[in-house]
Amino acid sequence: MTEPNRRPFIICQDLFKIYKRADLEVVALRGIDLVVQQGEFLAIIGASGSGKSTLLNILAGLDRPSAGRVWVGRRDLLAMTEADRIAYRRKEVGFLWQSAGRNLLPYLTAQEQVELPMALAGIGPFSRRKRARELLEMVGLGDKARRLPHQLSGGEQQRVAIAVAMANNPPLLLADEPTGELDTRTAEEVFRALKEVNRNYGTTIVLVTHYPGAGRWADRVVRIRDGRIASERLQLPSFRADEQAREEEFLVVDQVGRVQLPLEVVKGLGLTGRTRLIVQEGRAVIAPAQEEGHAR
Repeated sequence: MTEPNRRPFIICQDLFKIYKRADLEVVALRGIDLVVQQGEFLAIIGASGSGKSTLLNILAGLDRPSAGRVWVGRRDLLAMTEADRIAYRRKEVGFLWQSAGRNLLPYLTAQEQVELPMALAGIGPFSRRKRARELLEMVGLGDKARRLPHQLSGGEQQRVAIAVAMANNPPLLLADEPTGELDTRTAEEVFRALKEVNRNYGTTIVLVTHYPGAGRWADRVVRIRDGRIASERLQLPSFRADEQAREEEFLVVDQVGRVQLPLEVVKGLGLTGRTRLIVQEGRAVIAPAQEEGHAR
């Protein structure tokens, strides 16, 4: 669902990623089609090995797809040179890792952590200090600007890391399991900080997570299974004062007509082996797949 004032910011078309290890090929992505609107907060969920982190690495310019096309803003990520990719990662995308040790330097204070990316970008000291204070206040850590990482809790470290990722005001923020090592209460604080970034700066956020409460903070939740998008879950607003927004999940049919049924539906239908979906006179019928030698 596209809001009137939004336009597509990320476009993925039929993305494939195949990893080759010795004589073995592992297909991580199997034809991903995805559009993310500018300013949208998108959460991607899926089991380990489903391809969600691979997709995030492609959007970050850390990896290249084996086939397909991907645009972020006005950039065609497949057409970029290595110098372009470095500039893209430095100025246009912020990245938040699961482990705080990958996000922060142990010998810098929270204030210095946030100032460092701006110093590398050539921003003057007055502007750096002002921007760093603003970001730390926004994530609720204005009073801990002089503390080193070991003097902060895990959730506080991740909130500092959010401020670091936003130091140069990138239009895109990518987060790979930022609450994976945190308890529920602390995870909520991190999600609240991400939502503040999204709301205050209009930053597009794509988040990979296992956290079950992600749907309460994200505009949309996409489920990936076996390298394909299986479903989307949206928050539908209620216009009654006594009701909260409700969630509805929708199956996704890709550009070539493929659809993935939820695992619980497959089990409920008692399907075993290969099957096919036949649509006749507006009705869907599940039938055994034809043998290869008899396929028409």
